[in-house]
Amino acid sequence: MERQGATTLSRPSVRSFNSLILAVSCEVCFLSNGAYTLIAFPRTLAFVASLTIVAATTASAQTATTFTVPAWAFPNIAPALVAKPPFDSVAPIRVPRSAKVYTLAQVKNQFGPPDWHPATHPKAPDVVALGRRPTAWACGYCHLLDGQGRSENATLAGLSVEYITQQIADIRSGARHSALAGWGPSQNMTNVVKDITDDEVAIAAKYFASMKARQRYKVVESTKVPRTDEAGGLYAPKTDGTTEPLGARIIEVTTDLRRHEMRDAAETFISYVPPGSVARGQKLATSKTTPATSCTTCHGPALRGVGDVPPLAGRSPLYILRQLVGFRTGARAGDTGAPMQVVVANLGIDDMIAAAAYAGSLKP
Repeated sequence: MERQGATTLSRPSVRSFNSLILAVSCEVCFLSNGAYTLIAFPRTLAFVASLTIVAATTASAQTATTFTVPAWAFPNIAPALVAKPPFDSVAPIRVPRSAKVYTLAQVKNQFGPPDWHPATHPKAPDVVALGRRPTAWACGYCHLLDGQGRSENATLAGLSVEYITQQIADIRSGARHSALAGWGPSQNMTNVVKDITDDEVAIAAKYFASMKARQRYKVVESTKVPRTDEAGGLYAPKTDGTTEPLGARIIEVTTDLRRHEMRDAAETFISYVPPGSVARGQKLATSKTTPATSCTTCHGPALRGVGDVPPLAGRSPLYILRQLVGFRTGARAGDTGAPMQVVVANLGIDDMIAAAAYAGSLKP
């Protein structure tokens, strides 16, 4: 089901890059999720100077350029698909390949989410497993206890402590928010970080950084996709088996809506992308024409991250796309996001789809 309507925003000016001129012996790495780093490899002053010129030119051009936020990238909730309180607290619920049993009330508990597969992760600290009432939901409720996340919630497993900490700081300050105002999953995160302490952030970041992401997204190139319902941050195929044209979109669906609603980390997803997207994305990601167009310059040759530079490989293509849109519109506008605004300044939605499809197709 293609959503109607979109938000058109003027692109913000890129922040000053004066501080980068000081780094005459470093390489500036642009990160497709909002951060940058200075790596101490020998580079010429000309490189930094040219980067500054690119940033200034882009900032000037942005004042007259608009970008349309694709509403289809931010699926909401179809009320008929979502259970409503009071939740059943008697009937037992099970999922495949798990010996655990919960009730729906337990599954929907933001302060004690289900742990269907405890053998896949270390013992979770309280901030992850329980949270803190009244508003600091358990991290594991949305990002799951093994950090694998879901289509609408970031995969935290394998991100560095420093990167996770910085993203929390940006969300708190308002420098990072959804490119589509009021989008549910992002708004939930904004509400949670208001009440979480710095110590709790540090504990959660260390926990999630200790784990690795698993391959859960299958990228499929197609001209047609199943007709879908919006299922709260992602899409669910309709039960009648009908299809519709994909067009220039990413439609990411759960392979089992029940397991999604049960917060089962063994759930998998299919990301439908237009034909040719993966090859086009590979070309964009590996281009050596300029540092600002090569994802591999900073994220590594397989996009698995380098140090605090976050991994992209094998993660949700739709999630990656939303981050690119965020950089393009200024929704991710912290100091660490400024370089990425330069990277995406000339990318259209087709380029973003391609880059996200390629990254998501790789092994994490």
